[in-house]
Amino acid sequence: MALKYTLRQLEIFLATAHTENISRAAENLGMSQSAASSALGDFEQQFDIRLFDRAGKRLQLNELGRLVQPRAEEVLERARELELALGHHSEGGPLKVGATLSIGNYLAVNIIARYMAEQPGARVSLEVANTAAISHKVSHFELDVGLIEGEIQHPDLEVTPWRDDELVIFCAPDHPLARVKTLGDEQLLAATWILREHGSGTRQAFDRAMHGLIPDLNILLELQHTEAIKRAVEAGLGIGCLSRITLQDAFRRGSLVPLAVPGRDLHRHLYLILHRQKYRGAGLERWLELCRDTVPAQTSQANSKPGLSA
Repeated sequence: MALKYTLRQLEIFLATAHTENISRAAENLGMSQSAASSALGDFEQQFDIRLFDRAGKRLQLNELGRLVQPRAEEVLERARELELALGHHSEGGPLKVGATLSIGNYLAVNIIARYMAEQPGARVSLEVANTAAISHKVSHFELDVGLIEGEIQHPDLEVTPWRDDELVIFCAPDHPLARVKTLGDEQLLAATWILREHGSGTRQAFDRAMHGLIPDLNILLELQHTEAIKRAVEAGLGIGCLSRITLQDAFRRGSLVPLAVPGRDLHRHLYLILHRQKYRGAGLERWLELCRDTVPAQTSQANSKPGLSA
């Protein structure tokens, strides 16, 4: 029996779902707006359905569209895998990875290098943003997988603990607190802070660790980039709090020094997130395996527990 739809129509449908605009969808697919609009209209007409609620130029998925989207994603992913197999190429197709700043800058690139070394010709794109942004894009199928620092609750996302991490409070070596062996609440309240912005996993973990003090902390700057925070602290503007993985080189050089805060729990998990209905092709499964392989031996047991439901 002949199919009533084409893969191109599915591509146009998904591109429109992601952009919520037929002109941008057509541009992303390298075709004219009229051709994209006609193909989308034909797709809906063939089944006598509507997949979008139309509000001016904005096309927003309706309930039926949201039901069809993950199935269309799976059909296209399987088609790409078949195309690669027929061409005798790598099993892994294009992979869209999202990562929060600490992970993207210090962990994800090594995983990408291993993935591409195993599968020559494989294409991997990496988007770096905060936890809120990455989670939003994974939930809308704009990213295949996310590696995040923050804890989230989302009905459409599968959230799995990946590896342990630790935040460290730090300062410049000539800062007065650098001579203090341990910091108590009095020093924490008196300090000037340079912190990550709200919406980031690092800020979420910091706020949790500083429970009871947050309203009274003296926060001078809230910045989106870890390197900017490190430079501001090195310049003596205040003290900061970031993941240990982002600070190891600075600690070795002596340009920054860690501060001991024994009364505060600064440990946390890093997480892998996927849409619950995401089709896991060979490339995505191999990516997840490589992520698990990078877990340090001391944390592998902790991270082998079942996935945390969002």
